[in-house]
Amino acid sequence: MLKKDVVDKVSSELAIQKQDVTLAVDIMLETMANALIEKRRIELRGFGSFSVRGRKPRSTKNPRTGKMMDIPSRKTLHFTMSKSLKEALISETD
Repeated sequence: MLKKDVVDKVSSELAIQKQDVTLAVDIMLETMANALIEKRRIELRGFGSFSVRGRKPRSTKNPRTGKMMDIPSRKTLHFTMSKSLKEALISETD
């Protein structure tokens, strides 16, 4: 699902102009990004939580060349889904 799809769905559900919904979504995403940059946790009840985690530096072998290479430490985004979302995904039949 693309951002445009989210804007279209919210706009039709609430009968709000798409440009207003787009602005609201942009503000929400910018706020979330800034919070993560500040290493703050984001919790959206009923959906899940986002947090930043650090990964240690490590050495690995390049599978193409066989040469050893060092991967520096880095930060990654971690998502943990809520219990209700997890149950909905598990109970969904394909």
